[in-house]
Amino acid sequence: MTGERSAAARAVGATKVYGSGAAEVRAIDDVTIAFDAGRFTAIMGPSGAGKSTLMHCVAGLDTVSSGQVFVGDVELGSLSDRQLTVLRRERIGFVFQSFNLLPALDAEENITLPLTLAGTRPDRAWIDAVVATVGLGDRLSHRPAELSGGQRQRVAVARALASRPQIIFADEPTGNLDSRTGAEILTFLREAVDELGQTIVMVTHDPVAAAYADAAVFLADGRVRDRVEGPTARTVLDRMSAFEAETMGRSR
Repeated sequence: MTGERSAAARAVGATKVYGSGAAEVRAIDDVTIAFDAGRFTAIMGPSGAGKSTLMHCVAGLDTVSSGQVFVGDVELGSLSDRQLTVLRRERIGFVFQSFNLLPALDAEENITLPLTLAGTRPDRAWIDAVVATVGLGDRLSHRPAELSGGQRQRVAVARALASRPQIIFADEPTGNLDSRTGAEILTFLREAVDELGQTIVMVTHDPVAAAYADAAVFLADGRVRDRVEGPTARTVLDRMSAFEAETMGRSR
């Protein structure tokens, strides 16, 4: 736990095991971590460190083998499948590397889709603020095929923000974008935290992307190994290089 801030989501002793016996893999291993409300946190680590597994478990997209996961004060393991679906829809936003937009819907329809599915009337002032933040005002009537990759990811970010979720999880959100467009998306995520009060947790392997966050958490071998407040690309790169050297040293 950190400071006096409340946690938008947290894991307590979370372990995720795949397989059994000699084939057992602990993707995350006894992880306790809190993601503070109103902050931007990056999850980093080498390939296979457990970054996406941790995010998927905390976001309710996967279940832990043991331990607990909370979104706000709700323990996800206590929910039925239907309750979990409702919680994900109403309290969690998602941004994926592959955009995940519906091709038959225009940009505005994609943005408001979570609200449509929930049977909720959009808050027009909020949607307008989100659209302005991500710079999509002149593209709302365009379908995904008529948008660039960067514009599609902006739509995905706006969709994640549309329902004012308690927390947004972003899994390598700039992975399919060139560096300039990726920087635009990261700037939008940063502005969503600073100007709209959003909470964002982002899995990334990119030290430059992590530098947009308020804090970077480092995983290795399924465990939290370090945390850096106010990360820079250089401090992140140095930490990741140290982890890789440590991993290579153990494997010799």
